[in-house]
Amino acid sequence: MLTANRLRDGDVLYRKGSGWVLMLADADVYPDQASADAALAAATAETVRNEIIAPYLFEVREVNGKIVPVKEREIIRAAGPTVHPHTGKQAGQINA
Repeated sequence: MLTANRLRDGDVLYRKGSGWVLMLADADVYPDQASADAALAAATAETVRNEIIAPYLFEVREVNGKIVPVKEREIIRAAGPTVHPHTGKQAGQINA
């Protein structure tokens, strides 16, 4: 998958087609390295518009029919800010 941060408010974003979404579950999973690299190149080119920063690829896997990040960093980013457990992406989640 491909992620970046929105400069305006710092939100974590995920790549969907040629745009961005807020929720990991709504984002694209790239079937091969070539398509992942192409998406990263396109996202990196967008940084000149100063809307997103630091796009990068990260690994995911399927667990019980759900796409989940492999690394702890991405698990935390997908859940939202850890300082606001009752708002945003973490609201209503238990051990997301």
